[in-house]
Amino acid sequence: MTAPKNSITLYIDADACPVKQEVYRVAERHGVKVVVVSNSPIAVPRDPLVERVVVASGMDAADDYIAERAARGAIVVTQDIPLAARAVKAGAVAIAPNGKPFTESSVGMALATRNLMDQLRSAGEITGGPKPFSPKDRSAFLGSLDREIVRLKRNGFV
Repeated sequence: MTAPKNSITLYIDADACPVKQEVYRVAERHGVKVVVVSNSPIAVPRDPLVERVVVASGMDAADDYIAERAARGAIVVTQDIPLAARAVKAGAVAIAPNGKPFTESSVGMALATRNLMDQLRSAGEITGGPKPFSPKDRSAFLGSLDREIVRLKRNGFV
């Protein structure tokens, strides 16, 4: 099945994504194609609009697959900041599972913070991890994803 030139495609960086079910529900409601990308097989709904892609195991194989396809009309669901930066640079929308959209202005700061925290951890600092995923995060994600799909549809994507 080939999607029209100006179609919306949702790419899920799926290995550790806590909002896959939410993506499927929103995509079904809007009739949007979903590509679930992972390093190992993940169960996906039997739906012609949902495609499962299992990439070779490797550090950034899933990220590379998604980044090579990210463009205007694509929405990338990821908590991976370098992947979000690549997607935004390519013109795609990138949304974290907590609903936070990555933008050209925010992704640079997020990358810098991530790199700083990496350096601190490498130096032996105990920095703590991300806060636990909450129902509020799930709700924010649903609102954010729905808004982005509606915005793309208004801009001529289907």
